[in-house]
Amino acid sequence: MKISKQQIEEIADNLDRGMRCFYNLKTGEIKTLLNLETWIDVDEEVWQEDSTEIDENRDDYFEFKGFDAYEFFQIMADFAESIDDIVMHNKLIDALNKTKPFQRFKREIYNSDYYRRQWIDFKIMYYIQEVEKQIDIYNNDLNK
Repeated sequence: MKISKQQIEEIADNLDRGMRCFYNLKTGEIKTLLNLETWIDVDEEVWQEDSTEIDENRDDYFEFKGFDAYEFFQIMADFAESIDDIVMHNKLIDALNKTKPFQRFKREIYNSDYYRRQWIDFKIMYYIQEVEKQIDIYNNDLNK
């Protein structure tokens, strides 16, 4: 599987947005579908053509996986640990140690323009690394 840096970034961005991303192994085309487990009350019909195409040609597609809740929590914790500003560091750690940690963490991040941009960059870096890791695993398995 040969994927360009731009395609890797596109896949990472879409996974971050809660989408499902598929790579056509024959054509190199990327198809993105709504993750119906994440998106509620959406018009599925808009996505039906691509969904049918993927279902009918499943062996032609590789699906990239995003992070589960535990993995994403760890990314948030890693970010909090990377913050040098002790006040913000403590706010984020506190948010992660209370009920509804995802919601509390997001609230703290999005109330700070400076840390919001850092968080977005940090998070997308993890998604890019995850996409690259999945490509490497696929290619290594193919060469065995």
